[in-house]
Amino acid sequence: VQLQASGGGFVQPGGSLRLSCVVSGVPLNYTAFGWFRQAPGKERTWVSVTAVTSGMTVYAETVKGRFTISRDGARRAVYLQMNSLRPEDTSIYYCAAGNVISSTLRDSTKYAYWGQGTQVTVSS
Repeated sequence: VQLQASGGGFVQPGGSLRLSCVVSGVPLNYTAFGWFRQAPGKERTWVSVTAVTSGMTVYAETVKGRFTISRDGARRAVYLQMNSLRPEDTSIYYCAAGNVISSTLRDSTKYAYWGQGTQVTVSS
């Protein structure tokens, strides 16, 4: 396993979770990483992605202002802080890394390395 995601769980609306993704075995020169999610019966969509060198970071409109993506300086771990969670945030969350150019950061098919996913459930 090259990316190991953790931190998911069950939380009430308005709560917070912090997802972590430990990176191992992946070439350290990857240029981008991101978080994606997939709800049952739906396609995988991007949540937040960032270019490592430029620091360019984008968030999906549905999570902007609530979620924050970050990484450690050694490129060995990436995080997703999720605040003010809503029931519609319920999904399996996946971390990903790869050599991705800025114009295609949101395209999940451009990422070569994926974590196994961690379930986030938001419900009262």
